[in-house]
Amino acid sequence: MAGNCSVSDDELFARKLQAEFDKEMEMSEKAKRNQDVSDSDSDITIEPDPPDWEILPSDLEKDMQQIGGKRSDNRTTNAVTELTKPRSKTHDLSDSEEDTEEYVHSQNKVNQSTINGSSEVKLNSHNSISSSKKKLNVSHHLSESDSDGNDEEKCTDDESRPSTSKGSSDVTPPPKKKMRTDPGSSRSPKLKYKSPADVYKEAQPLSFFLTKVSGIPDEFNTSYAMDLKDILSPTMGNLTASCQFNYMFEIPWIMKQYPEPFRSKPLLVVHGFQGPNKAALQAEAAQYTNIKFCQARLEMAYGTHHTKMMLLLYDDGMRVVIHTSNLIERDWFQKTQGMWISPLFPKLKPTESKTSGDSPTRFKHDLLEYIASYKAYQLKEWQEHVSNHDMSSARVFIIGSSPGRHIGEKKHSYGHMKLRKVLNENGPPKDQCKSWPVIGQFSSIGSLGPDKQKWLCAEFLQSLATVKGSSSIPLSSINFQLIFPTKDNVRTSLEGYPAGASIPYSIHVAKKQQYLHTFFHHWKSNFRGRNRAMPHIKTYGRPSPSSKEMAWFLVTSANLSKAAWGGLEKNGSQLMIRSYEIGVLFTPKCFGIKEMFSVTNNMYEMDKNTLPLPWDLPLKPYVKGDKPWIWDISYKDLPDSNGNMWCPS
Repeated sequence: MAGNCSVSDDELFARKLQAEFDKEMEMSEKAKRNQDVSDSDSDITIEPDPPDWEILPSDLEKDMQQIGGKRSDNRTTNAVTELTKPRSKTHDLSDSEEDTEEYVHSQNKVNQSTINGSSEVKLNSHNSISSSKKKLNVSHHLSESDSDGNDEEKCTDDESRPSTSKGSSDVTPPPKKKMRTDPGSSRSPKLKYKSPADVYKEAQPLSFFLTKVSGIPDEFNTSYAMDLKDILSPTMGNLTASCQFNYMFEIPWIMKQYPEPFRSKPLLVVHGFQGPNKAALQAEAAQYTNIKFCQARLEMAYGTHHTKMMLLLYDDGMRVVIHTSNLIERDWFQKTQGMWISPLFPKLKPTESKTSGDSPTRFKHDLLEYIASYKAYQLKEWQEHVSNHDMSSARVFIIGSSPGRHIGEKKHSYGHMKLRKVLNENGPPKDQCKSWPVIGQFSSIGSLGPDKQKWLCAEFLQSLATVKGSSSIPLSSINFQLIFPTKDNVRTSLEGYPAGASIPYSIHVAKKQQYLHTFFHHWKSNFRGRNRAMPHIKTYGRPSPSSKEMAWFLVTSANLSKAAWGGLEKNGSQLMIRSYEIGVLFTPKCFGIKEMFSVTNNMYEMDKNTLPLPWDLPLKPYVKGDKPWIWDISYKDLPDSNGNMWCPS
């Protein structure tokens, strides 16, 4: 059933919010033009607009504004090729449901009607999305060879059948768009095949990867990029057992990602589902006798099991993979996701103590501590596996979150206080980096409160701005830059508006924290070919003002929320965390780099000391007219890249 596209109170508020934001941006621009205007009272600096900021970002952007004219049919013109959309039952919505109001809001169903009537997406009452879109119309340049042979999706129930609404079907779809090439470089006419093991070796020692994306040039998927089949490939090792920690699962799809010889190997699934969702997950796995389950305890209200980690046991060692993707097909298709893949950790010798084999980053100790926080007997076997392996080659720090109120030394074991501790001991030197900006990039925003000085620009920024030997940095001098997609980032993406279902930012939350939008910067990833692959990745870091160096870099499952990172209570004596999260922190010293990581916007200039960032530097701040993506208001002024509109109700 098509959604109601009449103007709601929320949409009227969103327009008012945008007008206020535009006014603030205009005042900021005016202040920048007057050298005598001091900005010392501001917590952040909004950089002047690039001279060409009014130029639309791509040919597609111009194309999308051509409203009017008749289509040759009710779907798309011949400038668009049909590609089957991957089957996906659910989407990760947990990140926004971190206080009572957000959780209650998530219980309301949301329908997405389309201009061409080809899709309908619903939010259901179990914090997930059911997609009933039978076919996704994608711009002509999408590579059919990258579709992984996804079968046409079938409707499984009457409620998820496609809408037949024809709404505004007279909108002209975008014409063909030329493929963007890397400036200053020539593309190889034929890329050499690389096995997963080859791709892995090429990315050492940092071992940071993005997931492959369907619909972008092959060159961006052949280096520093892996998919799930690559991770589980026999070239990476002879798998004997595995353990998958995650928030969302599609069991039949997961099993297809395992090579045939490994599909009968023991698999432990660690999840946070309860009630009907737990029963549905178990029913999906009923035909697989090798699958067992571990239910994570969620004793804090509105917490989630959001951790995304793989423990892979081989006949000659063990790997740990820490990543940002749900184990559902859609998350590995046309989104920007990230992962760190560990070295192959060898087994300890029989004469070596189980407490040996740790790294200078205390990786083994912290991993065992994190797993132990589950207090689950099903994980005892995996704790033994970790204990029995030499993990001294790990060069990253684990930054995890575990639900509870942590006091004493435990206060520094999780959340942003763990990050603060590690940066205090291993962070950049104060005299060099105290004025460097701090970047946060995420796919969801929780309720941070009406005052930025209560959490965001206080305890949280203090942790991110910590330098070696000191957390006492004047926070007003820190340029805090947050990357969050605009409405047009989502609209012109490969998935179009449906990509926004994985970027939950509610109008009800936005009302309470209007200050946040002044920190926002566009999602830009030309360097990695993922400008139109919307981010589900979460990253944080500290670049130099020149954008040529990076003091540290973190990839994690943790979004921008107190539920994920924790909030201090009782005058700072305890840290309260609601959700399970995990990430890894990269620091130059641990990789034998004396100064800083180098960064570049040219993938052909990469070397072993260069961080392959998922986003472009310098960042592009929001300017007048830019709207942050808000997922529960309608967008029907312009169609998305697949000719759809977004009409929640």
